Amino acid sequence: MKQLWGGRFDSDPASLAMNYAESIEADSRMVAEDIWGSEAHAIMLARQEIITEEELRQILKYLELAREEFAQGTRTLKRELEDVHMNVETVLIEGAGKEYGGKLHTARSRNDQVIVDSKLHLRTRLLDVADALAQLRGVLLERATNHTEDVMPGYTHTQHAQPITVGFWLSAYASALARDHERLQGAFNRANTSPLGACALAGTSFPTDRRLVAKLLGFDRVHEHALDLIGARDFVAEALSAMAILMSTLSKLAQETVLYSTYEFRMVELDDAFAFGSSIMPQKKNACLAELARARAGNVFGRLMQVLTMIKGTPIGYNRDVQEDKPPLWEALDCTEATVLVLAGVVSTLELKLERMRELAGANFSTATELANCLVRDHGRPFRESHEIVGNIVGQLCKEGKNFNDVERTGELLREHGIELARDELAAVVDPERVVRAQRSLGSTNPREVQRMIADLSRTLDRDANWSAAARQRIAAAQTHTREIVQRIIEGGSLAECRL
Repeated sequence: MKQLWGGRFDSDPASLAMNYAESIEADSRMVAEDIWGSEAHAIMLARQEIITEEELRQILKYLELAREEFAQGTRTLKRELEDVHMNVETVLIEGAGKEYGGKLHTARSRNDQVIVDSKLHLRTRLLDVADALAQLRGVLLERATNHTEDVMPGYTHTQHAQPITVGFWLSAYASALARDHERLQGAFNRANTSPLGACALAGTSFPTDRRLVAKLLGFDRVHEHALDLIGARDFVAEALSAMAILMSTLSKLAQETVLYSTYEFRMVELDDAFAFGSSIMPQKKNACLAELARARAGNVFGRLMQVLTMIKGTPIGYNRDVQEDKPPLWEALDCTEATVLVLAGVVSTLELKLERMRELAGANFSTATELANCLVRDHGRPFRESHEIVGNIVGQLCKEGKNFNDVERTGELLREHGIELARDELAAVVDPERVVRAQRSLGSTNPREVQRMIADLSRTLDRDANWSAAARQRIAAAQTHTREIVQRIIEGGSLAECRL
């Protein structure tokens, strides 16, 4: 098949070469975007009198035909046509002839065209991921709200550290995911710039209006510098980076779900709908989804490294290397969105074993820091001395197989260090529930402080959800605007009648 770019060549590429160079599978997601971008470009060409309105009418007529045929599945992308751009343009030329269809590519290149398609598709998918993330954040905050008083052990180095509340634990993930949401928004904002009109790398001598195209496609602004933007794939790397960092947060949540559901911890139990069994061991209830989420974080990390490696050595301007940006990007988007939604299901149905959490919170000296603080605050001891005293007491209790629940023995050991604490006072100091209520610093596990942070995080979530909805509305409005112009022209109207 003769290629649309084949005028320079005496023969077609070898089938081996075409098979190696084609990008049909990755491009198949961008057919609708390619047609939308082509419609906006054609409208601009006619508005600038680079093509006539009759030429515009014929171009739009067959672009609409291409849209219908691809959407209905009566036409699919042909591998021998190399990419989505050549496939769509071939439909146009076959229907309208080169005298009409052959004019669509005036003042543009596949170099800027492919970035348009990628950005149009990417920004919608980033909103999909953001909306899924809002769902997970909402689940975490809803569950945290109901457990601001319930205590559990907090960990450092995977060892009991200090008592915290269940609401504090769950809202910590909501807090981390709020930053992940911000990163997705930043990636969206920097991707939502129009490259169309840069052409191959140097712009064009035709009197184009790049701002009109950006408006018709719903971009926030034009990416102006033609040479910079043509080879730039930092918007891809930034999106992948935001998703990689998000997946690292999700992996932590998955890891704790796995650990806390084990018999040794027994702090949570998975719902049957989000657990799997064993083919040989009848008793097993495995946290397979959390394990897969933990593993698939590595998939997204790998896709980021793939793109960074791809772009690091390319000269400025277009290089065919960057054709390889889309497969890892699409894979990462699919993986990240699915992981967020699955973990939202896991968390929403997770049974919290509150009695077990309370038992563990008081079983392994998690209130030792507060006992040391008491010696500083109420007995005038320097903190380092208090730390040593409490450490010695913990060591002795461990040797005796006891813990702070033996208040009498703990009081005896304190007296050996010259410190007298009434039994009730000591019991209060080492009680996990009283310890969490005693915390008073900003951002602490104190139930009132946790409730305040949950309220703040809920307001942030509402703001982020509103941002996403507004972004979708702007995109939909631009698409509707373009479609209205297309229909008016196809039906015999003129651009003068259209709102541009």
